[in-house]
Amino acid sequence: MNNYEYIIAGLPVLNRDMEKSELGDPDSIIEEIRSRCPSRDLPTVDFLLKGCDSANLNEEFYSSALSSRNRFIRAYFSYDLMMRNRKAAFINRSLGRPEGQDMLPEEEGDITQRDAVDAALATEDLLSREKALDSLLWDRIEELTALEVLNLEVVLGFIARLKIVGRWVQLDPATGREFFRKLVETVRGSYKKQENN
Repeated sequence: MNNYEYIIAGLPVLNRDMEKSELGDPDSIIEEIRSRCPSRDLPTVDFLLKGCDSANLNEEFYSSALSSRNRFIRAYFSYDLMMRNRKAAFINRSLGRPEGQDMLPEEEGDITQRDAVDAALATEDLLSREKALDSLLWDRIEELTALEVLNLEVVLGFIARLKIVGRWVQLDPATGREFFRKLVETVRGSYKKQENN
C-alpha cells in the first residue's frame, strides 16, 4: 500500500509559523520523508537528491536521468539541463569564451522555456537573477506535479522545492520564507484534492 498522503500530511513543519526560526532544517525534513518512503522508491528519491549536488551533474548523470523510467526525473532533469546550458551560454557570451564551452548535449526543448531562462539571466542584480531562475524552476516543478495526486511524483516535487527553500533560507531568509509559504500552500492544496476524490 502506498503511504504518500501520510508522508505529506505528517510533516510537522506544515503546521508551523513561517518565521525563519521555525522553518526547520530542510535536510532533516528530507531525511524524514526518506524514512517514510516505501523502500522500492528510495533509489528514485536518492537519484533526485544526487542531482541536487552540482558536483554530480555531468554528462553521465544527465544521460541516466533522461533515460529514467520515472516521468518526473526525466522531465525535471531535462529542464535542469536546459537551464544549466543556458547559464553556460550566458557566461560564454559575457566572457567572450567559445560558443558551446561547458555545455552538455540536450534534446531540443520548448523555445519558450529557453527564452524565459534567457530573460531571467539578463537581470543585472545577481540575487534577483537567482530568484528569477529558481522561480522558473519552481513553476516547472508545479507543472510536472499539477495533475498528480499524492504519489511518488508529488513527493519528488516536494523534495525538489524544499531544496530551493533551503538554498534561499541561507541566501536570503525573506525569500526563503516566501518560497516556503508557496510550498505549504501547494501541499495543502494537493492534500485537499485527495480528500475530495
